[in-house]
Amino acid sequence: MKRAIAMLLLAQTTLCHGQTIKGKLFGEQGGNREILPGGVVHWLGTTRAAIANGNGVFELKDDGITDRRLVAEMMGYETDTISPGAKTYLSIVLQANSKTLDGVVIRDKSGAYISSLSVNKTEVINQHELSKAACCDLAGCFGTQASVQPQTTNVITNAQELRILGLSGVYNQLLFDGLPMLQGVTYTYGVSTYPGTIVDKIYVSKGTASVLQGYESISGQVNLISMQPSRADKLYLNGYMNSFGERHLNANLALPVGKAAKWHTLLAGHMVQPAGRIDRNNDNFMDLPMLTRYMGYNKWTYGNDAEKGFAFQGGIRLVSEKRVGGQMPYDPSRDQGSNTIYGQVVSYTQPEAYAKTSYRFSEAHALALSIAATGHEQRSWFGVTSYNASQQTAYANLQGEMRWHKEHDLKYGLSYRYQQLKEDISFADTLFARTFAGLYTTSLSVPGLFAENTFRWFDDKIVLITGARLDRHQEWGLYLTPRALIKYAPDEKNTTRASAGRGWRQVNLFSEQMNLLISSRNIVIMEKLKPEDAFNWGVSHTYRFSLSNVTGTLSGDFYNTRFFNQVFPDYDSDPTKALISNFGGISVSNGLQAEASFTFYKRLDARVAYNYLDVYRVEQGSKKRLPFNPRHRLMGALSYRTENKKWQADANVHWFDAMRLPDTRSNPAEYVRPLYSVPYYTLNVQGTFRWRAMEVYAGCENVFNYTQPNPIISAANPFGPYFDISSVWGPTRGREFYVGVRYKLK
Repeated sequence: MKRAIAMLLLAQTTLCHGQTIKGKLFGEQGGNREILPGGVVHWLGTTRAAIANGNGVFELKDDGITDRRLVAEMMGYETDTISPGAKTYLSIVLQANSKTLDGVVIRDKSGAYISSLSVNKTEVINQHELSKAACCDLAGCFGTQASVQPQTTNVITNAQELRILGLSGVYNQLLFDGLPMLQGVTYTYGVSTYPGTIVDKIYVSKGTASVLQGYESISGQVNLISMQPSRADKLYLNGYMNSFGERHLNANLALPVGKAAKWHTLLAGHMVQPAGRIDRNNDNFMDLPMLTRYMGYNKWTYGNDAEKGFAFQGGIRLVSEKRVGGQMPYDPSRDQGSNTIYGQVVSYTQPEAYAKTSYRFSEAHALALSIAATGHEQRSWFGVTSYNASQQTAYANLQGEMRWHKEHDLKYGLSYRYQQLKEDISFADTLFARTFAGLYTTSLSVPGLFAENTFRWFDDKIVLITGARLDRHQEWGLYLTPRALIKYAPDEKNTTRASAGRGWRQVNLFSEQMNLLISSRNIVIMEKLKPEDAFNWGVSHTYRFSLSNVTGTLSGDFYNTRFFNQVFPDYDSDPTKALISNFGGISVSNGLQAEASFTFYKRLDARVAYNYLDVYRVEQGSKKRLPFNPRHRLMGALSYRTENKKWQADANVHWFDAMRLPDTRSNPAEYVRPLYSVPYYTLNVQGTFRWRAMEVYAGCENVFNYTQPNPIISAANPFGPYFDISSVWGPTRGREFYVGVRYKLK
């Protein structure tokens, strides 16, 4: 590094004229890629050099250079030599040097962080951050951040969704390795079928996103990136057990394939064995369903899509799951469809396969093809309601990439989405006048074309993405989806972002609103349901600072979502019915978030966040808040690790303001619930001890044992007309202890 600095001093006296080589310098460590401000690039054997600016951009003239090889250097990273050939713009990626890594100040990337590269505000949750909690599945991976709120949609089977900006999880796009794998009936339990042990990183962005992944993403996007076989631990084992008796076992094996080791594969297995029957609140319902799950996953990779030539990434996954919940004596082998003992049983198998192939002709030109297919076969009972579903989906995306004018990128292509969902609903008992039994078929066939351009100006201080896609729904015709995102980074400390765009999605009523089937309400579909349609815009600012013993990030954002059409069940007009119709009036979500994170002495991490949500409709001239959204929410997280990293302690606390609840005032007095919940908070703690390749962790969720009183309406009479679980707003199973062991062979 001293030699590089000396060359820079000499270079200041050299006046060069000729062709200019420009580019950007990145560093990669543990799968995280970030810009490297201050990195040095020079011509081999000369003193002509340049320093990367705060955005990682460098500029170097080649006048008089005979040996056209560039050397890139940065303390803590492996020096690399590059032959640019005829290229005038380069993206150089340096790999972290494990021998000198301790001397590099990149500790703020050891946990969750806001990416400085993305044009829209993107929070990155990496493996270290995931280790701060048990993170048994995707829904449990957001305890230390504030943008995503896991929400229980069925307390009896513990189905969950991921909410962003106070809106249902169906409005944010869930991606697996960048592909839309979760839709329709796979959405309901899909977020729980991805164990945290196969997760490399999770990217969370609010508001509108790129048009490359599709027309959805109304409120945000969650992109789960699975382990990369070439970088994953050779062997990874994880065992977990909680105080309810539920056990999880996970095993990953990563291997190179072939003599040249150009192919890599990851084999992963996941198993869950059920908890015991526990009823702490004495309502005769199990607090936690008995869950049995088996998952197998195999991923293959070849090459690097950023380098010239062929690259491949693909995988197959199979999930088999069974959930049993309900009254304590419920036995699914005996009581399915019973009108004397209430229970729920959900059993399904779900195969998946996907492949992403690309060929890069040059740095400026590439072609990529992505395909995916899923299946889902489900058999289930919700009391006396039988629900059986069969679904097949397919996705294809052909995309071209072209760099023009040295710095700007154009991506364009064709896509196709297919879904065939069949739902069979029947009743074993006709006690209630429910009229929605029958066979429902929901089809989706959407071809589309898209284009997106990325503009870069002033050494990447300003980056603008504009894109649009035109899709044709098989029934409702053409949909134009325009989107724009902009980032302004005047220096390495400040980044301002803004985004705006449209999103739409097809409604899968029963599979996405499974709680409709659980209560005694009659479902009345008032009219033919149109696709939901909305416009979202937002702004954010991020400020990074570094002092002698403190580094930190301050950020704030605001997002507004306005629906042009929304389908939301009306529970209030008649407590015995759920009325379903299109709503074209004013429906708005306003979300404000302020967050601060700090790292002290490279060992203590602290994060605090505040969320404000204003989610409402205007009905008959008056503003009506939508249920289950706390107006105010606070989150705090602390993590301390000793200098030798053997010991680590983590804690996070969440405070929820009062939420509006469904209106039950027309029920008999004993079945009436308040219009609003009460504020409450939960505290979660965990301790971790590391010894060589072994980690032992133990913790407690909901330390102070807060539970919502009487979460199930008419629990004593589940076959009566007022049985309802739609007023569940808080924890229902109380304090939970757990212990686990991890083993890693690097």
